[in-house]
Amino acid sequence: MLRDAYFWENIFMQNRKLGTTGLSVAPLCLGGNVFGWTIDEKMSFEILDGFVSAGFNFIDTADVYSRWASGVGGESETIIGSWMKKRGNRDRIIIATKAGMDMGQGKTDVSKKYILKAAEASLKRLQVDHIDLYQTHKDDESVPVEEALEAYEQLIKEGKVRYIGASNFTAARMKEAIQASEKNNLPRYQTLQPLYNLYDREVFEKELLPVCLENNISVINYYSLAAGFLTGKYRSENDLAKSVRGAKVSSYLNERGKRILNSLDEVSERHKCSNASVSIAWLLSRPSVAAPIASATTSNQLKDLIKGVELRLTQDDLDLLLEASNY
Repeated sequence: MLRDAYFWENIFMQNRKLGTTGLSVAPLCLGGNVFGWTIDEKMSFEILDGFVSAGFNFIDTADVYSRWASGVGGESETIIGSWMKKRGNRDRIIIATKAGMDMGQGKTDVSKKYILKAAEASLKRLQVDHIDLYQTHKDDESVPVEEALEAYEQLIKEGKVRYIGASNFTAARMKEAIQASEKNNLPRYQTLQPLYNLYDREVFEKELLPVCLENNISVINYYSLAAGFLTGKYRSENDLAKSVRGAKVSSYLNERGKRILNSLDEVSERHKCSNASVSIAWLLSRPSVAAPIASATTSNQLKDLIKGVELRLTQDDLDLLLEASNY
């Protein structure tokens, strides 16, 4: 998957800074949720190698990946850690991971004590001395926002974490956390990882986007392809059995979903590319989006994601996609 000089020059020109951090990432984040779940270590290494050889540097994972399948968790971090160790490329990779989901404690946990413990476990699995972007995976509104921030303050002072981000936060809690950071001189969330794609637009665009724009928070959205729906793989109930993730797609199989797929079909035909490529290109055209997160289980899927970064949609393309996905 070698690229010519023009591609390398342009992709690095497109590198995007995360918030007000010193982290500069290529505009696509590889999702690690499939590592150790739907693909084994060998294939995971192949995907990771292809991603980096194409000029990308940003990988997202979480301690809970993939506890839902194994009952243990940590498989994704372990694979990524082994890969970096064997390739000797830690200094060229931006690693983002997350904590707070149920890892056996029986609940979402964002207490200071738990985050400090979780960070140590992630560092060990990743075989690194620091995490570039450490994220609260899911908020617990019964816990003051300051508590997690105090844990991150300690981790940053100890050199174990560089910057922090949030995932699955409401707009109100993001505002509260930003205010707490400013008032108490605590670390500030620099990124937000929300659900956002061509289908799932309304909550992010109406509630979270204004907060991100006002506070220079970079978006690294998950479910960029709506669990595979936006690839066009699932067009009826009969298609849901095609993948272990198929059940998550059923809610998209409605009239609006069909309109979106039809618009993707039209745009992808114009550009002679896949629906997945168009979906990634659309996200990169959206305000505040720094690097959409998407996973791949085959080299061809990875090529489609990379094509999405290269693709330049026309205004006609964008108008068609926006109209079809209007909420």
